[in-house]
Amino acid sequence: MSDMKLVVVGAAGRMGRTLVRIIAETQGAVLAGAVEREDSPHLGQDAGVLAGTGPNGVLVSSDTLPVFARADGVLDFTSPAATVGFAAYAAQAHVVHVIGTTGCSADDEAKIQAAARHTPIVKSGNMSLGVNLLGVLVKQAARALDADFDIEILEMHHRHKVDAPSGTALLLGRAAAEGRGIDLAGHSVRVRDGHTGPRPEGAIGFATLRGGSVVGDHSVILAGAGERIVLSHHAEDRAIFARGAVKAALWAHGRKSGLYSMLDVLGLA
Repeated sequence: MSDMKLVVVGAAGRMGRTLVRIIAETQGAVLAGAVEREDSPHLGQDAGVLAGTGPNGVLVSSDTLPVFARADGVLDFTSPAATVGFAAYAAQAHVVHVIGTTGCSADDEAKIQAAARHTPIVKSGNMSLGVNLLGVLVKQAARALDADFDIEILEMHHRHKVDAPSGTALLLGRAAAEGRGIDLAGHSVRVRDGHTGPRPEGAIGFATLRGGSVVGDHSVILAGAGERIVLSHHAEDRAIFARGAVKAALWAHGRKSGLYSMLDVLGLA
């Protein structure tokens, strides 16, 4: 079977360059295209040179649809607006779309869901094996411990991250809510300031920290009377997300249209 031809969108960014490097290291995958926005200063440059792997002959382009049409899959860690557009292109070209973009609105999610009727899409707030395993453990812990244990989710990322809470924090919050059999939207507490009164019973709290070059730290705290359980994951290299994304693309290649998660890819669903 021939190598899966992959396109990286946002190829000149930090995550895009990491994806290009990981594709070069992965058996069964080959870089077939690199896409950037129309005003990018990197248009026409060799994607391998940008990524530090050496020339590979794949030049950065803004002409999205022709690039998608020559590929088998697209790796996308961009912005919500860009991702919605790429989802439409991927559906039109019938190629796998792996989405690691966070901060999508309900309307964005609906458009991605619509695109998934025409092509396989794998979407996750975090592509790492460790975080997805953590989500399973959080769900089990929330189910096992009753509402006497309060749930708080703490996350920290680098100073450049633009959305909060992080996609991973929300992934963990949804896991906790599923374990408790409640709706996250109706029970999440995102901001505490001033005289807030006592903590609402059954609430799932989020605390967001930003600073420095932190790749991603997440902790789920289950706090009871006289004891606390802390489940944590610390990302030390964004390559773990790139490896997960490439794994997801290879897994989805040849599958029927639909919206999948990393739990499906890892057999944890």
